[in-house]
Amino acid sequence: MATVTTTPTAVPTRTRTLLTAGAAAGPLYVVCWLSQALTREAFDLSRHPASLLANGDLGWIQTANFIVAGLLSLAGAVGLRRTLTGRGSRWAPRLLGTYAVGLLLAAAFPADPAAGFPAGTPADYAEVSLRGIGHFVAGTIGFTGLIAACFVMAAHYRSTRRTGWARYSTITGIAFFAAFAGLSAGAGIPPTILAFGAAIVLAWTWITAICLHHRR
Repeated sequence: MATVTTTPTAVPTRTRTLLTAGAAAGPLYVVCWLSQALTREAFDLSRHPASLLANGDLGWIQTANFIVAGLLSLAGAVGLRRTLTGRGSRWAPRLLGTYAVGLLLAAAFPADPAAGFPAGTPADYAEVSLRGIGHFVAGTIGFTGLIAACFVMAAHYRSTRRTGWARYSTITGIAFFAAFAGLSAGAGIPPTILAFGAAIVLAWTWITAICLHHRR
């Protein structure tokens, strides 16, 4: 049986630019989030998810963070669509794009103040407004798209015999699903908040990694 070999093709400049934008989304988001988390009065990483940073006088920073990360992720999804072939080549970019849309919707519907943030909010404050419901819907849409994208990319990598990338994608999807489920069911207790924060970093690292991988 003859062995079929393939020659790597150069990625077009415009596609490389789109994938570079997708790769930049995660580092920019995480740096902006943690910079605020460590400097904003009354914010506690063990009690407050990143979404709460959209409240207060400086809330516009996190809103802008959602918008920039969403647009860059959308660019990355378009870049992936241009480079992927075979199994999952259509759905993986669409699902990553769904995550990007979730980020943009999160900017449009900020989370409600809660658990003592912003400063002056009662520690037991947990009222949910229409905008808060919108934020929850945005998160559900975006995170569902992200989790599904991980598993579809895992299937794609298995079909191309890139087992390391397949395992990486599967682990990321499982970890993020577990963290999101824990956050939803954990009533805001510190372990679930911290686990979800770690999962956010893991997911953004995965997005950066696959964008850079396909950029090459």
